[in-house]
Amino acid sequence: MSPRRSGEGHVRMPDAEFEELLARAAEEGAKRALADVGLDGTEAALDIRDLRSLLASIRFVRRTAVQTTVHIITTGVILALLAGIAVKLKIFGPGD
Repeated sequence: MSPRRSGEGHVRMPDAEFEELLARAAEEGAKRALADVGLDGTEAALDIRDLRSLLASIRFVRRTAVQTTVHIITTGVILALLAGIAVKLKIFGPGD
């Protein structure tokens, strides 16, 4: 069944035909959007996998950097406490 005009200037079409039209428009829009950002062609799937891998690596590096920072700060605090205890107990010889 083809679209038909109603008396008010509107076009009526069956639901199935309308949904097919929407699906084609969405597909063409998605293809155009991917082409606009350079993710079209035969290498597109590989590019997406590479981008996901890169993002996973960045997250890992960020998590590791935070853990390392916390480790260094904790070690510094412990060393400062140990140095304070050593000075207080005069382990390194007589003080002032």
